[in-house]
This record gives sequence, structure tokens and C-alpha cells, in this order.
Amino acid sequence: MTYKEKIDKSKLPSHIAVIMDGNGRWAKQKGNQRIFGHRNGVTAVRETVEAAAELALSFLTLYAFSTENWQRPQIEVDALMSLLVSSLHDETPTLMKNNIRLTAIGDTSALSADVNKELQATIDKTAKNTGLNLVLALNYSGRWEIIRAARCIQADAAAGKLKQAMSENVFAEYLTTRNMPDPELLIRTSGEYRISNFLLWQLAYTELYFTPTLWPDFRKEDFFKAIVDFQQRERRFGKTSEQLEQYESSQNQ
Repeated sequence: MTYKEKIDKSKLPSHIAVIMDGNGRWAKQKGNQRIFGHRNGVTAVRETVEAAAELALSFLTLYAFSTENWQRPQIEVDALMSLLVSSLHDETPTLMKNNIRLTAIGDTSALSADVNKELQATIDKTAKNTGLNLVLALNYSGRWEIIRAARCIQADAAAGKLKQAMSENVFAEYLTTRNMPDPELLIRTSGEYRISNFLLWQLAYTELYFTPTLWPDFRKEDFFKAIVDFQQRERRFGKTSEQLEQYESSQNQ
């Protein structure tokens, strides 16, 4: 039985986030430059997006480029930006065919004009699609997002626009993810055990799944395996197992 066949379709997470890690190490293992790994990672992106669409998931967020990634060698950054432009252009027909809507989070204003032009073109073209919401985190970091939200709140308060007392719900409305649910599952490839400044607010109760598979080798069955693992966990949100059992029993009566 495949992992896809083991998935309980009635208990799918509504939002899965992925930290795509290991491109550089994959390339090094094969005696190539890091960009070789990034290019081959595009296949893993395609497989993952297709897998999410096949399951009719609502949201899939991919950590494509962090604010810290600007510190990498300029030649690698330039190659990543060029790869992003070509990938957006090449994959748009597939997004349309599969009814996938593309959006982005992060400080995209700092990206090059070419990247922003291609990104916006794909966002606009897929805007009316009603299937999977594919979210690219570009020039994104969790700390950047929280500071940005705090500054916007400060500005609205000073202008008299903030009428409500501060709460988790009010704060969340100032985040770039305000129109999507928090991730229920985070997948990180390459065997690293950290979240790398990704969705710091949103991951409060997210289930974390780490796999040693390097990103260019990640395929649909790896994605399905992570979901099977997720479905075997008990999500208590601070409650006890007994409380959850009582709640589920009451819902079934």
C-alpha cells in the first residue's frame, strides 16, 4: 500500500508549509555547484504542488527565499532570482491547468524588477482559480513580519484607526497571512531540526515533520508520508487526551 492510499481524506490538514532545504548539499554530493541543486529542486516543487492539488488541500506555503538568503554569494543570489523568473514563467500553464492560485508573502518590493514583473503576472493570471492556494514566501522572515505588523499597528493607533483593544485576533489581522489559516503541518527536508525564522507567529501549534531527504530528491510519496505521520498524532491544543475523547464522543452522538 502506498502512503497516498494510507491517507485519511477526512482528516487532511488545511494548510501545509514546507521549508525546502538541502539543494546545496545535494549538488555538492554530486560534485556540482549549488545552483545545480536549486535547478533540480524545481522538480521537487512541481511534485509537491501536484501532490497537494491531488489531495485538494486548501493552502500550501513554500519557503522560497528568506531575508537572510541575501547573505549568500552574489552569484548564487543572482542565479536564484533568474531561476525564480524562469520557473514562474514555465509553470504558469500548469498552475492554470490544475486550477491553482498563486500568492506571495514577504517584502517583495526588495526583489528585482524582473522577478516582480513575472511574479505579479502569474498572480494576476491565476487570481480567479479556485483550487489549491499556493503561497510563495519570498524575501520573508518571521521576525520581519512581526516587526512589520507592530509598526502598522503603531501607525494605525497614532492615526486613531485602531478602535479595538489589542488581542491575538487583532494582531493576526496585521500579518501577511491574515487571509489564510495557520499551518497544521510543517515539513522540513535535509535533516535539519529548526524552523529558520519561518512563520514564527503562525507555527505556535503546528505539527513539525523533519525528514533527512534532501529537497531535490523529495517526491509525492515523501509528501504523502508526512501527512500520514501527521494523521497519527494527537493534537491537544493544551487539553488532555480525555477531554478530546469526551469532545469527539459528544460530536458523534
